[in-house]
Amino acid sequence: MFSYYSNLCTEVYDLTKPVGQSISGDIEYYLDRLKSCKGRILEAAVGSGRMLIPLLQAGLLVDGIDYSPEMLASCRKHCEERGLNPVLYEGKLQSFSLPHKYEAIIIPTGSFCLVEDRQDSLNALQCFYDHLVPGGRIIIDLILPDTIEAGKMSTSTYALPSGDAITLENKLVEVNLLHNFTVSYLKYEKWREGKLIQSELQRFALRWYGIEEFKLVLEKTGFTDIVCSTDYMYNQEPTNSNQTFTFEAVRK
Repeated sequence: MFSYYSNLCTEVYDLTKPVGQSISGDIEYYLDRLKSCKGRILEAAVGSGRMLIPLLQAGLLVDGIDYSPEMLASCRKHCEERGLNPVLYEGKLQSFSLPHKYEAIIIPTGSFCLVEDRQDSLNALQCFYDHLVPGGRIIIDLILPDTIEAGKMSTSTYALPSGDAITLENKLVEVNLLHNFTVSYLKYEKWREGKLIQSELQRFALRWYGIEEFKLVLEKTGFTDIVCSTDYMYNQEPTNSNQTFTFEAVRK
C-alpha cells in the first residue's frame, strides 16, 4: 500500500534539499567535526547526496548507505555529474554488514528518527558500533515532533523544472505518547497540464527520544564520551524542544 522514499518523494527531496545546501549550518558543522578524520567515514541514510558530496569535495573518504534505491540512484547521478565515485550501499540500518570499519559514522538531519521500531533502532546502534574502529565516533542528529495534534493536515505545491508540479498532502494520523512516535501519511501527486499522472502514498513514522534517554541508550550499546550539542553549536546545552540535538559518542 505504501511507498518508501520512492520516485516522487525523491523528486521533492532533490528540489527542496539540493546537493550542498546547508540546513541551519549542518554541513559546516559536520565538516568541522570530521576534518581530523584520516580513515573511512560512513554516512547512514545518505539520501540523494546533499551532505555526502560536500564532504567528498572537502577531501574526506566517505561511503554511503540507504534503504531507498530511488534515493541511491539520485545520489549516484549527482556524484557522477561532479566526477565523484563514492562507494554506495543499499541496506537497512538495523542489519547491514559492510566490508570496512569506519573512523566515523554519521546520521544527519534527524534520519535516525525514521527507524520506527524500538528494537530496530537499538540494532542499528549496535550495527554502527560494530562497524567502527576502536576510538571511532558516531555523530547523530535527533529531532522532536513539531506537532502532536492528530488529524492536522498541510498541503504544499512544488513546481518542477519540466513544467510539471507535485502536490504533497501531509496528514498526522497517529500520536503515541506512551511509546514516543508519530505516524503521518504523505500523499504525493504529480500533475501535468491539470491531469494527475502519478501518485504515491508514504507512511512516515517518526520516533523520538529524550536527551537523557538517548544518552543511556548509547551507554548501554557501549559508547563513551557522549556529548550532546544543540543547533550545530558543539557542546551547547539544549534549551527547548524545537532545536536539533546532535549526539557524538566514541566506541571503546
